[in-house]
Amino acid sequence: MENRNNITVFILLGLSQNKNIEILCFVLVLFCYLAIWVGNLLIMISIMCSHLIEQPMYFFLNYLSLSDLCYTSTVTPKLMTDLLAERKTISYSNCMTQLFILHFLGGVEIFILTGMAYDRYVAICKPLHYTIIMSRQRCNAIITACCTGAFIHSASQFLLTIFLPFCGPNEIDHYFCDVYPLLKLAFTDTRRIGLLVIVNSGLIALLTFVILMVSYFLILYTIMAYPAESRTKALSTCGSHITVVVLFFVPVLFIYIRPATTFPEDKVFALFYTIIAPMFNPLIYTLRNMEMKNALRKVWCHRLFLEGRELILKAFQNFTLGFHPEP
Repeated sequence: MENRNNITVFILLGLSQNKNIEILCFVLVLFCYLAIWVGNLLIMISIMCSHLIEQPMYFFLNYLSLSDLCYTSTVTPKLMTDLLAERKTISYSNCMTQLFILHFLGGVEIFILTGMAYDRYVAICKPLHYTIIMSRQRCNAIITACCTGAFIHSASQFLLTIFLPFCGPNEIDHYFCDVYPLLKLAFTDTRRIGLLVIVNSGLIALLTFVILMVSYFLILYTIMAYPAESRTKALSTCGSHITVVVLFFVPVLFIYIRPATTFPEDKVFALFYTIIAPMFNPLIYTLRNMEMKNALRKVWCHRLFLEGRELILKAFQNFTLGFHPEP
């Protein structure tokens, strides 16, 4: 316990040591972060303000967008601040908090993607029983299960890390606090803990990825018998989901499925699942989804129409008052 308390602050080495590269990275990350907020907020508001919220797929998409916003906000603001700072530091308590929240929200996202795959499987492979199986009660139960599973995963990662003794170097070769970079700094033999991390993070991600791929294979096999129009719609929806899954899972598997070692490439791969995937999710789910595009059009065009009408009425009232001044 005493050894662990010798270090109260960690130094984050960040994405680069070159100031010009850091400024360029800041601009790119800022653009991505704004795109994440705008895109995901558009999806959430459009779903909640339309009939799409009644459909299970968009019910899950709404929660996926919310988890994307929270997930990337755990890392990105700190990253942008550090890119402009001379000394990049994070306290021990904030480091452990970031690790817990990051793995919790990452777990939520993984399990929601699984829930969305299950929803598509039922919709395409068991269409006659879809409304009964995917009732609102079942959807709420799936979201609760996602949060519970994510909490168990994150708590176990947190407990594996919180008791590690840190009394030597305090430089983390990353832009956020994660398990493997912290294991590298721990003043103890971390081989067993590294194996537990692989079981906890790596195998969970691998099994989830395999389940998702198998479910989409079954879906694609089923829709081969559909008419051309229905097949195109189903392929478009499943294609969107598969793209999101690949963008998120491939970098995660690269980092967590191997022994407790760190590589310089880890930072680049981490950018994919912390920033790039949350940025592309809104584009993938809107540009390749006709229902989502129609909802965006209806909600925002209707809102702009109402605001424009109010402005015209106010302008007309002010204009008429100019001809009929009050006595």
